[in-house]
Amino acid sequence: MDVHESVLELVGGTPMVRLRTPEGSAALYAKLEYLSAGGSVKDRIGLHMIEQAERDGLLRPGATVVEATSGNTGAGLAMVAAAKGYRAVLVVPDKTSAEKIATLRGFGAEVVVRPGGLPAEDPGNVFNTAARIAEQTPGSWLAGQYDNPANPGAHYATTGPEIWRQTDGRITHLVSCVGTGGTISGTGRYLKDVSGGAVKVVGADPAASVYSGGDGRPYFVEATGHVCHPETIEDVWPESYDQDVVDELVPVGDRDALLTLRQLAREQGLMVGGSAGLAVAAAQRVAAGLGPESLVVVILPDSGRQYLSKYFNDAWLLRLGFLDGEDDAARAGDAVPDSLRDAPLPYVNRLSTVAEALTVLRARRDLGLPPVLPAGPCPVGPDRRPTAPELAGSVSLDMLAAAVEQGEVAPDALVRDHLAAPLPHFGAGERADAVLAEWEQRDDEVAVVLYDGHGIGLITRDDVRKLL
Repeated sequence: MDVHESVLELVGGTPMVRLRTPEGSAALYAKLEYLSAGGSVKDRIGLHMIEQAERDGLLRPGATVVEATSGNTGAGLAMVAAAKGYRAVLVVPDKTSAEKIATLRGFGAEVVVRPGGLPAEDPGNVFNTAARIAEQTPGSWLAGQYDNPANPGAHYATTGPEIWRQTDGRITHLVSCVGTGGTISGTGRYLKDVSGGAVKVVGADPAASVYSGGDGRPYFVEATGHVCHPETIEDVWPESYDQDVVDELVPVGDRDALLTLRQLAREQGLMVGGSAGLAVAAAQRVAAGLGPESLVVVILPDSGRQYLSKYFNDAWLLRLGFLDGEDDAARAGDAVPDSLRDAPLPYVNRLSTVAEALTVLRARRDLGLPPVLPAGPCPVGPDRRPTAPELAGSVSLDMLAAAVEQGEVAPDALVRDHLAAPLPHFGAGERADAVLAEWEQRDDEVAVVLYDGHGIGLITRDDVRKLL
């Protein structure tokens, strides 16, 4: 019978399909990792890490598998744990899609959600939380994908050989995202070894990721790149990432990645996730710069079905400013004066003192501007526009001044300990009439306008009314 003894035999072994590219460019093939049993490329490391831990005597019957994950590694670990009879406890950041969290719970895992925007040293950070749970849980094992050699080892043993066989050794370029670094390091190392160094390895990276020289601010493509919180004291890169394997890094903006994945679904019938959209956007650039004698393979890590509430949700994209809206209607972005579109968003650093914040807010009132500002982590560089996840609170002159006058807040206290709720935000492409109708239900004087997830200006209700 053509059957398998368990789901574990269905990990990996994924097919490849040719993507349409302009005439004259290199052939571009996509390895569909979302067709693995658990739905992503991380199935491979989930199985490999657990089986290596068993061989090393770190996992025994009845043990608990613990990991910090953005979702896909957690799903791979949870699937393998379920098949092998282990308990799984997975810590995820709060930006993880609802579908991913539901998948983890569907496999029977216990899911712990923690804020994703915390410095590395914060006890509530997802990694520190997972380490603490593992330490406090008898018989547990922390998978530690970021530093576990079984992570790249899984791809050296499986993904690389599959690609070499599927292309009959004709592959010239590999394109892969860089998250933990395991996929690109293990696969790339094998392909370089088997080809005598002929295969070139290209990393696709979010434009804000520190891997490719970005400032480390948050971005909107899950499960790839490397964020560095501005309050992190020491930025440590994963040991799973072997930089020597990667020949080139291609930075890709969120908008390019998200519109590419939607285009893949609508024009080529491939519904993939955000990191896959990012990888294809980079791979298309690579293929366009090569001739037809070259063969490019891009790894598509997971399915778009994990992101239906986000990347395939027009309302979500419009609210964050990734869609431009209707050309024939007044839009929220029209309320931001052209002279301010290229200026940094007015912003209070949450590490400022209350006295410093009051000085800024009073100056705004003296200029006839609303004395209310968004607040969040310190931007890197004077021209940086904070992203929506960084706008974690707000400060109001009236509220802050009253608290100081009543002795409830000391002038030298830090703003971060006295933040009000975040200001409302609207996407630049949202219809002005819809924005005003929603805003009328709130008491906020000021709102933030977002374009590609970044704040580009502050507006008032009157600014929007003038458009109608």
